[in-house]
Amino acid sequence: MKSIGVLIVDDHKLICAGLRLLLERFEGVRVVAEAHDGREALVLTRTHRPDLILMDVAMKRLNGFEATAQLKKEFPEIKVVILSMYFGKEYIMQGLRAGASGYLSKDSATRELEQAVRTVMHGEIYLSPEVSKEVIGDYIQRFGRAPKPAEGLSHRQREVLKLIAEGYSVKTIADRLHLSIKTVETHRALLMRRLSIYNIAGLVRCAIRMGLVKLEK
Repeated sequence: MKSIGVLIVDDHKLICAGLRLLLERFEGVRVVAEAHDGREALVLTRTHRPDLILMDVAMKRLNGFEATAQLKKEFPEIKVVILSMYFGKEYIMQGLRAGASGYLSKDSATRELEQAVRTVMHGEIYLSPEVSKEVIGDYIQRFGRAPKPAEGLSHRQREVLKLIAEGYSVKTIADRLHLSIKTVETHRALLMRRLSIYNIAGLVRCAIRMGLVKLEK
């Protein structure tokens, strides 16, 4: 199985060193290089062609959002996870619009970092829980809180839809519901077909309109 090559981008060398130590403990993950600003990230990406980039936001010369947009334009196949201490909805949406596949708080636990890496490498979006709440809150403000019945969906499908909308990965949903990953993927595919929605953001909006997702007050 091919290892996952990761480029770390952060203007603090101690953070880079700490991330390298953590990442190299994960099975099948290797750090190919470290960059300390967005411009250096562009250069090192062209040299090393990583599979995934962990990208800080606030950096000199070229910030993380600008660097992500340029990198995704040149290398659309490379996954980018924003790793930041800023997670207001304006930051999150800017990161996702730039092409990031994930947005993770720097306060996250080690296991969440590994989960984010695995999730985005499987072609999914990963948002840490506090980030998910910001995004869901924004959708509620835009589309309202009025619940609509989830007619035609089974109890299990509602459970899966709710957990997807809360930002959980397929593996985590499988663990929580005591199902196989393949079964969860099948439920997700059936949900998309039945609802005529073919992306995660659309499923999140649908879950909110159905009243399946609630924010803590």
